[in-house]
Amino acid sequence: MIDMPLLDTRNGKDLMGTFIADLVLQILSFVAESERTNIKKRQEQGIAAAKSRGVKFGRPEKKVPDDFSSIARKWEKGELSMDEIISHCMMSRASFYRKYSKWKIANK
Repeated sequence: MIDMPLLDTRNGKDLMGTFIADLVLQILSFVAESERTNIKKRQEQGIAAAKSRGVKFGRPEKKVPDDFSSIARKWEKGELSMDEIISHCMMSRASFYRKYSKWKIANK
């Protein structure tokens, strides 16, 4: 703000100088907020257009192996360790637990 002489209140500390500085600051603040609103609106429009074209956002979902049911059953029985499951399924523990929960609900 110091590089803008109109906003520099060190020189003109009188009532008029302070008023002008406050007024200019309010105008700049309004312009910045308006630009931010416009950017957000354009971003929403771009996202909506991309979704209508079928663009998928986010990280791709990790696929479960075809033999996931047998792996889950063996894990329930204690025949497989978590390290074996992770290396076979090539997914993290959290991903396995999430997939396992969905699998368990689907197979009740």
